[in-house]
Amino acid sequence: MAVPKKKTTPSKRGMRRSHLALGKVNVVIDKDSGEYRLPHHVSLKDGTYNGRDVVIKQENNDSDEE
Repeated sequence: MAVPKKKTTPSKRGMRRSHLALGKVNVVIDKDSGEYRLPHHVSLKDGTYNGRDVVIKQENNDSDEE
Protein backbone atom coordinates (compact mmCIF):
# COMPACT_ATOMS: atom_id res chain seq x y z
CA MET A 1 0.00 0.00 0.00
CA ALA A 2 1.34 3.43 -0.96
CA VAL A 3 2.07 5.73 1.95
CA PRO A 4 3.26 9.32 1.39
CA LYS A 5 6.69 10.13 2.84
CA LYS A 6 5.88 13.78 3.57
CA LYS A 7 2.83 15.91 4.24
CA THR A 8 1.36 17.64 1.19
CA THR A 9 1.51 21.41 1.66
CA PRO A 10 -1.60 23.54 1.16
CA SER A 11 0.09 25.15 -1.83
CA LYS A 12 0.66 21.83 -3.60
CA ARG A 13 -2.83 20.66 -2.69
CA GLY A 14 -4.27 23.87 -4.15
CA MET A 15 -2.24 23.51 -7.35
CA ARG A 16 -3.54 19.98 -7.78
CA ARG A 17 -7.13 21.14 -7.33
CA SER A 18 -6.83 24.30 -9.44
CA HIS A 19 -8.82 22.86 -12.34
CA LEU A 20 -11.71 21.72 -10.11
CA ALA A 21 -13.17 25.21 -9.66
CA LEU A 22 -16.68 25.86 -10.94
CA GLY A 23 -16.87 28.00 -14.05
CA LYS A 24 -19.20 30.90 -14.67
CA VAL A 25 -22.48 30.24 -16.43
CA ASN A 26 -22.81 32.46 -19.48
CA VAL A 27 -26.36 33.80 -19.66
CA VAL A 28 -27.77 36.41 -22.02
CA ILE A 29 -30.93 38.50 -21.90
CA ASP A 30 -33.47 37.49 -24.53
CA LYS A 31 -34.25 40.41 -26.86
CA ASP A 32 -37.93 39.56 -27.26
CA SER A 33 -39.05 38.43 -23.81
CA GLY A 34 -36.36 40.09 -21.66
CA GLU A 35 -35.71 36.91 -19.67
CA TYR A 36 -32.37 35.25 -19.05
CA ARG A 37 -31.44 32.24 -21.19
CA LEU A 38 -28.37 30.31 -22.28
CA PRO A 39 -26.81 31.42 -25.57
CA HIS A 40 -27.69 29.30 -28.64
CA HIS A 41 -30.70 27.79 -26.83
CA VAL A 42 -34.43 28.04 -27.46
CA SER A 43 -36.31 30.58 -25.37
CA LEU A 44 -38.49 28.61 -22.97
CA LYS A 45 -41.05 31.38 -22.57
CA ASP A 46 -42.13 31.85 -26.18
CA GLY A 47 -40.39 28.97 -28.02
CA THR A 48 -38.32 31.09 -30.40
CA TYR A 49 -34.76 30.72 -31.60
CA ASN A 50 -32.94 33.39 -33.60
CA GLY A 51 -36.22 35.27 -34.17
CA ARG A 52 -38.13 32.25 -35.50
CA ASP A 53 -40.81 30.08 -33.88
CA VAL A 54 -39.34 26.61 -33.44
CA VAL A 55 -41.54 25.14 -30.69
CA ILE A 56 -45.26 24.82 -31.33
CA LYS A 57 -47.23 25.07 -28.12
CA GLN A 58 -50.17 22.73 -27.66
CA GLU A 59 -53.34 23.87 -25.96
CA ASN A 60 -54.77 21.72 -23.20
CA ASN A 61 -58.52 21.26 -23.72
CA ASP A 62 -59.77 19.04 -20.96
CA SER A 63 -63.43 19.44 -22.03
CA ASP A 64 -62.80 17.67 -25.39
CA GLU A 65 -61.55 14.50 -23.71
CA GLU A 66 -64.80 13.75 -21.85
